[in-house]
Amino acid sequence: MVDVPTVVLSSAGTLCIAALFFTIYNRRRAHIKMALSLSYQAIKNILLCQTKEQRILDFVLKNAVRGDPQSVIDNIDKYCSQREWSMNVGNEKGIILDNVVKESNPSTILELGTYCGYSAVRICRLLKPGVRFFTVEFNPAYAAVAKQIIEFAGLIDKVQVLEGSTGDIIPQLKKKYEVDTLDFVFVDHWKDKYKPDTQLLEKCNLLRKGSVVLADNVIVPGAPDFLEYVRNCGKYDCTNFPSFLEYMDEKDALEKAVFRG
Repeated sequence: MVDVPTVVLSSAGTLCIAALFFTIYNRRRAHIKMALSLSYQAIKNILLCQTKEQRILDFVLKNAVRGDPQSVIDNIDKYCSQREWSMNVGNEKGIILDNVVKESNPSTILELGTYCGYSAVRICRLLKPGVRFFTVEFNPAYAAVAKQIIEFAGLIDKVQVLEGSTGDIIPQLKKKYEVDTLDFVFVDHWKDKYKPDTQLLEKCNLLRKGSVVLADNVIVPGAPDFLEYVRNCGKYDCTNFPSFLEYMDEKDALEKAVFRG
């Protein structure tokens, strides 16, 4: 004889466990995809004696049009969507980035995390003459690739690549680089640096009333401490822009934080 209450409770328990697993899996699915992609690329790097970033550069040099920033962007997107995943802001979130830059109409820009130069090229193609653009990259190999891509796009005179840690470079911006305040900051480097570097920008008086801080990947890999800070410290007006992780169908978002002064 079937014990109905036991069956019901057992079924309910199974459903709860399944629901919990599904929730955890969905939250981590993007991380799993990224890890698998990076593992595959690491093996490929060894076999080819060449880094993924060098392969992206080679693809751009062979296929893009010299001096055409849009062609450079399109070819990086093509490579990263069809051949090897990469951590550029990407084409979908890139449209959001474009719109925020246009709305901000900045004169002085700081990017934290140059990587291969994709977002630097993407931003610079929208800027008016005379805009100052600084981008900071800690990894010298990435910086070398970025400089070549930026030069190929015809923007080497508009972008200043600063090599080193953000903790060292941000305090130097006023005296060494004669930056008064920043109109726009694009944050796209190590996620655990988002909050401390934002606070460092404040401490160094580099943000003015209306300065825009736009942060990528606030969902995946995620920057929860940054989100908690800018949304609750009382210094920013925040807007969240839901989108998808670069070159994947996984949910991600950008966070726009406008400094109140």
